[in-house]
Parts: sequence; structure tokens; C-alpha cells
Amino acid sequence: MIATSPSPTTIDKPQAMDLEAALQTALAQLSANLPRYATLFPDDTSRANHYEPRRFEHYADGANTGWTTGFWTGMLWMAHELSGKAEFRDAALAQLPGYGERLAKRINIDHHDLGFLYMPSCVAAYRITGDEGARKIALDAADHLMQRYLPKAGIIQAWGDLSDPQQRGRIIIDCLMNLPLLHWAGGNERRSSYKAAAMTHALRSRDYLVRSDDSSFHTFHFDPQTGAPLRGSTAQGWSDDSCWARGQAWGIYGFALNHRYAPHLGLLQVAMRQADYFLRRLPADGIAYWDLAFDEHSGEPWDSSASAIAVCGLLELSEQLEEGEQRRRYRAAALHILDGLVRLCAAKPGDSNALLLHGVYSKPHGHGVDEANLWGDFFYLEALSRVARGTAGYW
Repeated sequence: MIATSPSPTTIDKPQAMDLEAALQTALAQLSANLPRYATLFPDDTSRANHYEPRRFEHYADGANTGWTTGFWTGMLWMAHELSGKAEFRDAALAQLPGYGERLAKRINIDHHDLGFLYMPSCVAAYRITGDEGARKIALDAADHLMQRYLPKAGIIQAWGDLSDPQQRGRIIIDCLMNLPLLHWAGGNERRSSYKAAAMTHALRSRDYLVRSDDSSFHTFHFDPQTGAPLRGSTAQGWSDDSCWARGQAWGIYGFALNHRYAPHLGLLQVAMRQADYFLRRLPADGIAYWDLAFDEHSGEPWDSSASAIAVCGLLELSEQLEEGEQRRRYRAAALHILDGLVRLCAAKPGDSNALLLHGVYSKPHGHGVDEANLWGDFFYLEALSRVARGTAGYW
């Protein structure tokens, strides 16, 4: 079962009813998608608010490719645990061999997002069912992720072949969410060094991705041979010096999660700093614009997925704080943002087959702008589950 949160969020009865209704709507959406997506995978983002089977290179439509399929399988596991319905479990189990095949055949895995792929799918399967095959696949994924660790720089390279001069020595803030795979695998004696690598990468992220004003770079470049810091940049934000909203949300949640695994590093304080910056630049309705440089007068689109991720991060960090004003403040902020998502961004059955509308994949690339996306759906469902049912995530 999903682990019970040590301190479920307290909400009043009317809000509890609204959130439970939103959760039931999300579960109904997932159930309606099962006939088509029990064995196939939806694309990263919707088109006109409807998911179609994913397309990638020469692979068959709906194949397990890209970096987001773990979110779909993870939603099936959450739906099974929340509803008790076997149809969700059976679909999730049927998808697991494809994750092993990706590793065996090296299908689109030259990137750091192995945590996003294998934590909500295979690690979740092992925790829920005790499936040893899923555990082995996840450990193999951690082995592959460790191949991207550059010991002289103390980082995990984000993208591309390790010999690619354009990507060599680059980290991105998203990787904080992939480190739990190494922490988890580090509990295995043969892989004890993995946890140390995760901690080193987290510290390098703290020191170079987080700016002095508590905003964040999307990416940072290091000399791979010496570890010397070179420069910050962006790939999906408005500019190298602006603050990409989803990246800041990854920072909130990622630093909080890594604090749970390695509390002696003091990363919860970093998560709080990242959260404070995010909240100061959040519109009154709680829905972030795609870059925090923008406000309600900019005419720029929202990124609902950034707000959904931030809700989960705020809940995670609040649960690790002692009872008091700070804990209550972050919990209240999470509830406020989640209320905005339910009111303004939740998809209505029949109008869309997604859960959460008004997301952005990459505005600079014109990709997935004002559409649903799988990570937005996943973290929205996780947020509803954590608040309405007092559960914890799969990280």
C-alpha cells in the first residue's frame, strides 16, 4: 500500500469533500483511458487536450519510449491503491516487462531520467506487490544511471551520449527527482556507493543551480575533468537569467526528498528557500506562469504542472518540519495552490481524456503549450491523494 504520511494535512469538511470529488473525477478519467492505454502509452503531452498514443522515431505508436512513461504506469499504481480495482493493477503489471526491455535494448535511455521512469513503475511495483522481477529491473536502471556519474565533477550528466561535447558536464535541476532511485538502490550492499554519488550531486546542485536570491538555473555546466563550474543556462526557460517555473518546483520537491534520504546535508533549508521564492512570484489563483519572470499582465501561459509539482514539494517539506508556524504556512500554501488547480485546471470528463489542463512542456520550442502533460497529471493525482487520503508519494 501507499505509505501513510506521518502528519496528514488537516482540511475542513467542505474542502475535503471538494478534493475527494476531484480525486474521484481523476480516477474516473484514468479508468476511461484503460481500454486504449492498458498496454499502450499516451504521448508526453496532449493535442487539443486529448492524449494520443506516443510517437517516437521508428517505434510502434504507443511504445514505451521517452522519459515520461513512468508517470503513466505510476498513475495506474496510485489508482489501484486508491480504488482497490484490479484493472489498474493488472495494467500496471503488464507494462513492467517493457521497462526491462528498454534497458536490455538501450531504448532511449541516454539521459538521467531513469528515476522518473523506474521509481513510479518498477520500484512502486516492488513496494506494493513484492515483485522481485520489478526490483531487479529497477536495480538495473540504477546501474545504468550510475554510468552517467562523472566522479571528477561529482555530477550525473543530464542529457546525451557521455562523449557529446555539447552535453558533457551539464546538470539540470530536474535530476534532483531522479536521485531517489540511487538512494533506494544504495540500500543494496553491492551498490552502497550509489547513495554517496546522489549526495554529491545534490550538493553540487545546491551550490550551483541555486542562485543567491534563491531562484534557480535550469541547467549548469561543469568541466567534466576538473569539476570547475563554468556557467548556468536554460533550455526551457525564458532566458538564462530568468527562473523557469517547473525547474523551481523540481527544486522544492527534489531538495525536500533528498533531505529525507540524507538529513545531515541540511537540504530542507534549501527546499524552503526555493519554496519561498516560488510563492513570492505566484499569482493569487496559485497557478504559476511557465517562467516566474511573468505575471498576470504578461499574456504568457500558465504551467499547471509546475504548480502541481510544487504542491507535492510543499507537502513533503512541511511534513519534515516540526509543528509550528513554518509547517502551517507551507501546508496552507499547498492547499491554496491545489484548490486553484481543482477549480481552474482540472479536466472535465468528455472534454478531455487528461487530468490537468493548461500545462506547458517547452514554451521556447512551441511544444505542448497550454496542453495537458503526463507529469502534470501524475503530480496532480499525487497531490490529491496526499491531501484527501493522507498518503505519501512513490519517491
